[in-house]
Amino acid sequence: MNSKIETLAPAGIWKNFKSLTRIPRPSKKETRVVEFIKNFGEKLKLETRVDAVGNVIIRKPATPGMKDRKGVIFQSHLDMVPQKNNNKKHDFEKDPIVPYIDGEWVKADGTTLGADNGIGVAAMLTVLESNDLVHGPVEALFTVDEETGMTGAFALKPKQLKGDILLNLDSEDEGELYVGCAGGMDANIVFNYQVDQVPGDHVPYLIQVSGLKGGHSGIEINLGRGNSNLLLFRLLRQGERHAKIRLCEAEGGNMRNAIPREAHAIVLVPSGKEKNFIDLAENYQVTVKRELAGTEPDLKIELKKISMPVRVMKKSAQKKLIASVYSCPNGTIRMNDGIPGLVETSTNLAIVKTDEKKIYMHCLMRSSVDSAKENLAETIRALFELAGAKVGLTGSYPGWKPNMNSAIMKTMDKVYKAKYGKDLEIKAIHAGLECGIIGGVYPNLDMVSFGPTIRHPHSPDEKVHIASVQKFWDFLVETLKNIPAN
Repeated sequence: MNSKIETLAPAGIWKNFKSLTRIPRPSKKETRVVEFIKNFGEKLKLETRVDAVGNVIIRKPATPGMKDRKGVIFQSHLDMVPQKNNNKKHDFEKDPIVPYIDGEWVKADGTTLGADNGIGVAAMLTVLESNDLVHGPVEALFTVDEETGMTGAFALKPKQLKGDILLNLDSEDEGELYVGCAGGMDANIVFNYQVDQVPGDHVPYLIQVSGLKGGHSGIEINLGRGNSNLLLFRLLRQGERHAKIRLCEAEGGNMRNAIPREAHAIVLVPSGKEKNFIDLAENYQVTVKRELAGTEPDLKIELKKISMPVRVMKKSAQKKLIASVYSCPNGTIRMNDGIPGLVETSTNLAIVKTDEKKIYMHCLMRSSVDSAKENLAETIRALFELAGAKVGLTGSYPGWKPNMNSAIMKTMDKVYKAKYGKDLEIKAIHAGLECGIIGGVYPNLDMVSFGPTIRHPHSPDEKVHIASVQKFWDFLVETLKNIPAN
């Protein structure tokens, strides 16, 4: 395994990215990386500020002859999604990420790589420390907690930023320039339940769903991948109807913006129905593997006898829970009418978790149409409230409406065509970029988003294409040279 990614080109980005992989930085645990960024700016003797939530702003003056250019704000987020393979021992709050070179790609050993958004952060650090770039006034905005609520972007105050143009570095296809994104909203669902005495004439089983690809719940929601929570509850629904199983607990997923890859449940099977349930589960696995053959070849559904649990849900609570989760909307809800291939509205049943008295669920709804987002949220709220759950709709953030008259978009399109002999692809993305929120505070900013090619973010299969990082950097450097004058 070749882990010397700092030997790759461009050297500055890969050196800085390697440094980031050594610093644990899951969402809401960014203290160490904030300190690292702060020290980085101060060592360069650049104006450096950290705000109340941990966002870092570093300013670098224009190079000679470029003081009349419009100010550019580079923006990336510091946190990363912590996901690992189930056979990998890794503590995201303590252990470094282990990147390695695999042919044309850089990957991580059994975990998310953090190229989302670490490559963007590394590029910003490289701009700040470089002595040979040509650029006007530059600001670097490093935000916190993008992945679990965009806390950093929401906390930005007017007059913190001085620039005219915002270049977000959080996109994941080289050669594409994004000028719009979806908004989002969270549904937080809580069931209270009572327990029954554990019946003695039942056999306890652990059901495990594993082997799914998971991935980014915005960018990859339209790829037809399995959702472990829904696959689990589909089996529970059949087991309840045909084998009279009793549910003790269920759990799946751990990140609101990741398609859940694994889930499990503990059930009690009446002793007279044991063979029936085993056959049912085996047939179910054959069915769903056939349904998902093109997207989830490694899907596994396994049964294992375990020791008797200490509690079981009352039948009435179990019935409402299973029926409501089984019925929950998930995946792509509507495609965009004007942009072929772009998802307009989607939802992801991301998390299910049981404790001794409550069941918690979390859905993340996304849409580029605010009314569609709100309608989907109310649909989910109505469903679970009918089943007796409490539903809170929180964390709503706006989409970013495309501005097809953007001056920086047109400049970058010309730069790209001159450099590479082809047009940029101008697109919108079905993911939550911070541009929409930042634009609400700074409505006069001219904003675009671009980046290198990253595949399977938010999953342990995440990887970044090495050659695309060089093209991304060269394009960034050339863009800085061509920023228009005030």
